[in-house]
Amino acid sequence: MIVLGSTGSVGEQAIDVAKKFNVKVDALSAHKNSKRVEAQARLFGVKACAMSDVDAANDLKERLKDTNIKVYGGTEGICEMIAETNGESESGQVVENSILGEAGLKPTLATLHAKKKLALANKESLVVGGEIVMDAARESGNEILPVDSEHCAIFQCLRSGKKSEIKNLILTASGGPFFGYNKEQLKTATLDSALAHPTWSMGAKITVDSATLMNKGFEVIEAVHLFGVKPEQIKVVVHRESIIHSAVEFVDNSIIAQMSVPDMRHCVQYALTHPERGEATTEELDLFSTGQLTFKKPDPDTFVLLAKAFEAIALGGAVPATLNAANEEAVAAFLEKKIGFYDICEIVCSVVDSMNECKNARKLDDILAAANRARVLTQERIALIDNFSRRI
Repeated sequence: MIVLGSTGSVGEQAIDVAKKFNVKVDALSAHKNSKRVEAQARLFGVKACAMSDVDAANDLKERLKDTNIKVYGGTEGICEMIAETNGESESGQVVENSILGEAGLKPTLATLHAKKKLALANKESLVVGGEIVMDAARESGNEILPVDSEHCAIFQCLRSGKKSEIKNLILTASGGPFFGYNKEQLKTATLDSALAHPTWSMGAKITVDSATLMNKGFEVIEAVHLFGVKPEQIKVVVHRESIIHSAVEFVDNSIIAQMSVPDMRHCVQYALTHPERGEATTEELDLFSTGQLTFKKPDPDTFVLLAKAFEAIALGGAVPATLNAANEEAVAAFLEKKIGFYDICEIVCSVVDSMNECKNARKLDDILAAANRARVLTQERIALIDNFSRRI
């Protein structure tokens, strides 16, 4: 097993699952936390490590100089590590990709090109390069094993029927900390309140994305590519309890849902043991203490980024990539308190609307170029707001 993004929330849970099942971890990657990667590397006796930050890679080399562990640097180094590090399992090596953001796309492609099993927790791989990734998966002959809780749930539910029998996919959403808010209330939302997710413990960026419902929008785009359905076949339902992780409605109007306590370790475990199931690494779901399950419609007029995601995947090409790039820059600025919470929504929509002409882009270089342009435009809008705020 190779764990990419091993120091993040999902990566750490993948490490927990590996320990539970005595899975051999062959390699690790992270961005900057070389101290934590050193500890993980020594725990598992890995063959290799990679740090996307070159300075962190140099620091890790120094920390591991008493070992035979090979250390790679940069995104290209991560891709080289994937290609060059082989496992011992007869069923094939699994690469669990939980890298944050667009940075996970090239490692995803490197995994598929190396014909290794991909356990995908990096939804941006499919948001940015969905058609390219799915083509690579078909060419490699490897099935992508989804680790996002919603897509893992759908993946499990689909074992109850054929693809041709799908009527709708039902993606559940917690609604985040601001469910029920109107636009005026969102304009006064603070950073602390945005990071107070009601049910899931996640990193700061994805927690903010959950608060804007951008994360759910990305999951819509991911589901279109992963399961080969049309955008109009995806329905988003706010389910505050986060017990039903998603469901599939079949043509006979029956609905198969997957339920469990909200814990990503189940999703990592299922990807590792698929098509079998192993003993639980998570708590048992107690329906009596759960009490009730509720379902509400999302408010796309207030949480505009969810609607923007449906528009982006309908347009196709590089438009979803510009949506992701603009959002990454805007959320980073919000976390640095340069802009307000609702500024994220307004800036992202403005940038994406100005770049709809890139809907015909199909090549990876063209898509990434459009994403970079979106980042520049977003940074310009952030600077205007930040400079204005400093003057008053």
